[in-house]
Amino acid sequence: MKLFISIFSTVIFAILLSACSAPQTAQSSIEENRSSSKIIAYYMGDGSDLQRYNFNQMTHIIYSFLHLNGNELSFDGDQDKQALQRLVALKQQYPHLKVMLSLGGWGGCETCSDIFNTAENRQAFAKSTLAIIKEYQADGIDLDWEYPTIAGFPGHKFAPHDRANFTALIQELRTTFGNQYELSFAAGGFDTFLETAVDWDAIMPLLDNVNLMTYDIVNGATPHTGHHTALYSTAEQKDSTDNAVQFLLRKGVAPEKIIIGTAFYARVWEQVAATNHGLYQPGVHIEGAGFKEFSTRFNPADGYIYHWDDVAKAPSAYNPKTNVFATFDDQRSLGEKARYVQMHKLGGMMFWQLPHDTDSDGLVDSIYKNLSNKVK
Repeated sequence: MKLFISIFSTVIFAILLSACSAPQTAQSSIEENRSSSKIIAYYMGDGSDLQRYNFNQMTHIIYSFLHLNGNELSFDGDQDKQALQRLVALKQQYPHLKVMLSLGGWGGCETCSDIFNTAENRQAFAKSTLAIIKEYQADGIDLDWEYPTIAGFPGHKFAPHDRANFTALIQELRTTFGNQYELSFAAGGFDTFLETAVDWDAIMPLLDNVNLMTYDIVNGATPHTGHHTALYSTAEQKDSTDNAVQFLLRKGVAPEKIIIGTAFYARVWEQVAATNHGLYQPGVHIEGAGFKEFSTRFNPADGYIYHWDDVAKAPSAYNPKTNVFATFDDQRSLGEKARYVQMHKLGGMMFWQLPHDTDSDGLVDSIYKNLSNKVK
């Protein structure tokens, strides 16, 4: 009888242990398969669409954007506060996920040059940032000042002293945060920014990472086409992801702090000659499209022909009927970029922006799958 009870008890215990550990095992499987690289999503939305996304495939989401109100970080309105609350609530289901704030954006840092020109203002900004982070249980801030020191958004002030002030701002934020919260910034991926805008030697030891905006390399201010998010330079186009990364590596920036940027949208030009399938030709920049629109916007049935540049490792599409050219990232180019991250032991990939992706088999899926695989 004692033997029977002993065996019975052992079986019941094993069943209960298995039942209790099943969800944990499923979660452990997710953890084991998750990419060791950072996958950082910028997000500019109201938080009502979050059920569309698999946040197991991302490590960070950066809410875009907060702005300056005087010398303090501030929400634009209650809708932004609610959006951040919804993002932070995701951490209950996805405890690995970091939710960060972002200051600025293109056209969103009009007063940055003047405000960050005094120690008093930098201290006030750092204190207000920490207060918001604590109140909303966020994990840090990403600075998206476009740009210190060099021309950015038309009409926004910039000055030579921005370079030193940006260093002082990073120092003030790190002092205020300690090591408890993350600190990063979005950097231009073109030579003028890389060579002039910031003091890399002074700031990078204080930052968790730099998010390289290696997209918009050709943009609305460019009167000709090109690859707006090329991986490698070509004879016609020096600015590229590799050009920016190699610059930082030569500067001694730790590779694990370098995050390369990818675009979930296309840049588009019209009135483009058919020469070279529209690549590196004069044109008129027009409204682009998010990745989820590509299948209808650049439909082969409407005359669009897909082209792959094996030097730049970048795709494009050209319509010889309408003389329209589009440049973008897709699954193929993201696969090349993921291999690049692994080859150079970089920190990971970021993208602008999450709502542009499709609901299934999208670009986040591609980044996650490729970064989770070993480089070949």
